[in-house]
Amino acid sequence: MSAITLEAFTDLIAGITGRIAGQALDARLGAGLNAEFPGGGEAFARIAEACQSAIAAGWMCNREAGGIRFGRVIKPCEAIHGFSVDVVVMDDCKGPHHRHPNGEIDMIMPLDEGAKFDGVGRGWLVYPAGHAHYPTVTGGKAIVLYLLPGGAIEFTK
Repeated sequence: MSAITLEAFTDLIAGITGRIAGQALDARLGAGLNAEFPGGGEAFARIAEACQSAIAAGWMCNREAGGIRFGRVIKPCEAIHGFSVDVVVMDDCKGPHHRHPNGEIDMIMPLDEGAKFDGVGRGWLVYPAGHAHYPTVTGGKAIVLYLLPGGAIEFTK
């Protein structure tokens, strides 16, 4: 697996965000993402491979706390239609409680067979504006990519 650059990764993400920009973050969007960019599809595989390559290269998920590797990969910008991109690697654990003022789009990439994020396996999960949760991975290890409109996230104490 050859290393991917941040610029090439941004282009990959723009292919997704360009299709969903301006849409409501709801179950319908989740169903659309799972239909257009399914977990077993080529676009999904390219992004998953890019994440694994960037993590291995050390520029993605280069921070760690509580056994969770994480990092903001791309700040909200025009190139990806106002979304930010955060990526985490979690292994059978619960992350810190937080709220998504503008909603959240999750791309779930299990590294272990049976790993799930918030009860969902390989694929997409969309949370509406105002949703709050403890992000949780069960059943093994997974990479989760978060698209956040405007980069908005509020960690609670």
